[in-house]
Amino acid sequence: MVCTTVGPYAKYGHTLVKVCAETGTDYCDLTGEVQWIARMIAEHEATAQKSGARIVISAGFDSIPSDLGVWFLQQEAIKKFGSPAPRVKGRVRKMQGGASGGTLASMKEVLRATFKDPSLAKILSSSFALTPGFEGPSQPAGMMPEYDREAGVWVVPFVMAPINTKNVHRTNFLLKHAYGKDFVYDEMMLTTLGEAARALVDAAAKANPFSGKGLKPGDGPSKEERENGFYDVLFTGEYPDGGKIRASVKGDRDPGYGSTSKMISEAALTLLDVESDGGCFTPGGVMAGPLVARLEAHAGLTFAVEA
Repeated sequence: MVCTTVGPYAKYGHTLVKVCAETGTDYCDLTGEVQWIARMIAEHEATAQKSGARIVISAGFDSIPSDLGVWFLQQEAIKKFGSPAPRVKGRVRKMQGGASGGTLASMKEVLRATFKDPSLAKILSSSFALTPGFEGPSQPAGMMPEYDREAGVWVVPFVMAPINTKNVHRTNFLLKHAYGKDFVYDEMMLTTLGEAARALVDAAAKANPFSGKGLKPGDGPSKEERENGFYDVLFTGEYPDGGKIRASVKGDRDPGYGSTSKMISEAALTLLDVESDGGCFTPGGVMAGPLVARLEAHAGLTFAVEA
């Protein structure tokens, strides 16, 4: 078993995945670099299937809470309604945490790669970039603030949504469309109208990721900041006849740097206990139930149905 947190993965991760796939070695990482994930699936999934290696990507804040949150909601939806919800909304209700230089370096690497190869823009923009051979229905863009009538508040774009939504759809794909081939999913953050306006201003101010300012690799939240962080994500499943079901995922640490270290550790330990064929997986696509149990027991996460 190899468990790696060394990114940007597009710069440092390719050879490791290749060797793991060839030698039948299980692997977990934290990547949110969509263009690299798509490349690893294309180049190494067939080899991993032959060798028995389980290549598990995005086993941290991107994208375990979303991936397993939707999976958990759908299990409860099937119990209550007899079928999965064809429409699920992920809404970040609360979150406190910091950024790191490593994460920013990974984001810059994605943008650099896209500037060098404009064809990658299609991968970044498609909700089905990680479901080769399958293209589902049109999905909400989630790129502009809007009023969410169901929640009764304004919602703004969520920075992790572009990777989380793709991983949720990949899990559905790996589970042979357990959520349905017409499944629609989006993620946004709950906020106020004033905060929505500020979010647009902040986005414009930070539009240039190559300024060289800010955090460098190795920089990140302090121990106190990591321990005082938290997150709370609500998932709402909706049916055409008006039926609804809600579930939440909550974490008790900084999402990226307090909770993520526990999530990837529990993912690696769970994978050791789970038997499956080889291939390239999301956590939800290969070990959803056992991993939810371990995360609740050991990692400070809670999964709950809400009224």
